[in-house]
Amino acid sequence: MSIPKAGVIAEGDKLWTVATLSQYLSIPVPTLYKWRQQEVGPPAVRLGKHLRYRPQAVQDWLRSQEEPDGAHH
Repeated sequence: MSIPKAGVIAEGDKLWTVATLSQYLSIPVPTLYKWRQQEVGPPAVRLGKHLRYRPQAVQDWLRSQEEPDGAHH
């Protein structure tokens, strides 16, 4: 694991806010909080009173939500 130089963070290493995730998924912020309470959404990291999301964890969660070809609800 390499440590970035001071003030330099790779784009993929940045944590997303709830607002950023909301925009990315096109899901309202209150729904994301509801999912968290129900433990059904992407995994979050709590930093004090703030929630943050790792982009790779969100991508992994999205892949886990994919339905097999031909599956319908």
